[in-house]
Amino acid sequence: QVQLVESGGGLVRPGESLTLSCVVSGTLSSINAMAWFRQAPGKERQFVATNDWRRGKTYVADSVKGRFFISRDKTNGSVKLQIDNLKPEDTAVYYCAAGRPIMSTIQTTRGYTDWGRGTQVTVSS
Repeated sequence: QVQLVESGGGLVRPGESLTLSCVVSGTLSSINAMAWFRQAPGKERQFVATNDWRRGKTYVADSVKGRFFISRDKTNGSVKLQIDNLKPEDTAVYYCAAGRPIMSTIQTTRGYTDWGRGTQVTVSS
């Protein structure tokens, strides 16, 4: 089991960029992937991106591809989510997640066992 703490959210204007960070601690051998999800008010939690270091792959949701970039710091295991050209529809709580997903669950909440508390991102002019 691991503990996850997100940071970096805030109020930004459309077109700006933001980088979210997720610090991980605990039994790192219990996970092989870390992901970002987001949840807007009244909507289901939505997959954004994942870094699966066991498979050596990253996956990004088609809806945000080209604007969202996930990266992992191998020295401490933290994961970042860089968001470019922010849009009002990106407004949501962004959650970091970790687990050992299989391929059929790697882009779903079912693939992850540990979750952070989230960080709010609000995009507004």
